[in-house]
Amino acid sequence: MAEHFLDEPAGRHPERVAIAGEPREVTYAGLAALSSRVGSALLAQGVTRGDRVLILLPDSAEFIAAFFGAAKIGAIAVPVNPFARTADYIHYIENSAPRAAIVYSEALEEFLPASSERAQMPIVLVGDEEIETGGVTCAKWRAWTGASSERLAPAETSPHDPAFFLYTSGSGGKPKAAVHRHADMLVTSQGFARGVLDLHKEDVTFSVSKLFFAYGLGNGMYFPLSVGARTVLNPERTKVDRVIEMVTRYRPTVFFAVPTFYAAVLRAAEAERDHVDFSSVRQCVSAGEALPAEIFERWKKGFGLEILDGIGSTEMLHMFISSRPGKCKPGSCGFPVPGYDAKIVDDAGVPLPDGEIGNLWVRGGSAFAEYWRIPELTARTKRGEWVVTGDKFVHEPDGYYHYCGRADDMLKVAGMWVSPVEVENALLGHPHVAEAAVVGATDAQGLTYSVAHVVLRAESAGSKNLAAEICEHVKARLVSYKVPREVRFCSELPKTVTGKIQRFLLREKKST
Repeated sequence: MAEHFLDEPAGRHPERVAIAGEPREVTYAGLAALSSRVGSALLAQGVTRGDRVLILLPDSAEFIAAFFGAAKIGAIAVPVNPFARTADYIHYIENSAPRAAIVYSEALEEFLPASSERAQMPIVLVGDEEIETGGVTCAKWRAWTGASSERLAPAETSPHDPAFFLYTSGSGGKPKAAVHRHADMLVTSQGFARGVLDLHKEDVTFSVSKLFFAYGLGNGMYFPLSVGARTVLNPERTKVDRVIEMVTRYRPTVFFAVPTFYAAVLRAAEAERDHVDFSSVRQCVSAGEALPAEIFERWKKGFGLEILDGIGSTEMLHMFISSRPGKCKPGSCGFPVPGYDAKIVDDAGVPLPDGEIGNLWVRGGSAFAEYWRIPELTARTKRGEWVVTGDKFVHEPDGYYHYCGRADDMLKVAGMWVSPVEVENALLGHPHVAEAAVVGATDAQGLTYSVAHVVLRAESAGSKNLAAEICEHVKARLVSYKVPREVRFCSELPKTVTGKIQRFLLREKKST
């Protein structure tokens, strides 16, 4: 994997820029050399084939070098959120049992209490090397890599050997580690980066979504490396004004984000708080949650760009269903990505006819090998070649796939299925609604009804009259049983770090 994505490109075009920023340009040769130094340093610390290397780094050259440096010696890279909390790090350490950890200095305060779970684990500090380490001995990145050789032959791995773990976002419980193999990134690069995006060496990619989870890892790291393109990396926490400024400065051609971020950029543009220039971008991509048709239409009107909506998963590594340029249908995820198959089945696994809501199963060469140390869940999720996604979908006669929601988010009201996504799309069409999430509640008789949690635009204020007006707006667009019985106004919606709405937290809220 390291040889394919780094060493070989560095040999073909060593002086080409791989990372356009931030904070500095890095060439392919420089990135490959740094990766080899990391691999050599890990070997010197006793890390061997199959050992896990925990990586807590922001999007940076150091992240990419650590990831491929571990893979190059046959170890397993385990990237996690560098802005998480101690309890999260305890879980990652207990679960993956890493042999070494490479840690961002700003994460050290939260990480050090967790590191006692593996007191013998060497820690390498990246960033502010003068930071207080609480008496814990940490190697310093510059000295650690500087003393190591940049001449390192890759381990003789097979395509099926484990290469990296990716933790699920944990929207409904503790994150699980999906084990991916050396060949998996090649499959997604061929299927989505080339087969859908037609990515090429002159492109500049910029992903709002971070490298430590599956969507961002492809967008910001191995997709551009696979074609000799450049990537723009933002090591900071995601902020709308900062991303807008970076788009203006670095002029990306392919932009990746999640629906909530596209909505936030639109709010900034429409409020004229920022000059938003997307003139360099040839293609926008969205994943993480279904892209509401309202946001698609407003973005196209405002910037003249379609947003390719798609669905992927940590288990499949990246997109397996996606819209196509020039063939986007608002509210649809499009068609299977080249190299992938999809089917809609009932709870017994029997295929359903077009137009019926069912369970989405997918298959493709990038499917995860297993959930680390959870064989029973692996068996439930992998059915031969097929992976059970946990998503409810409809396949229309015209070939388009429509996302209806997570299986545990679907509602049955008056004996009929209600897709929260469909209702949320209708809510977002109201001029005062900025964000919306629909969940189920139970009345005194034990009957299910739907509740809309709504974030209003800045100039709006919640009231009973506005709640009634919003319900009437939905009623004019959907059949009556899909109309929320209640509208609850809130300042923000709970989300995972990857931008997915945590509807299970809304279901737990008491009625107000």
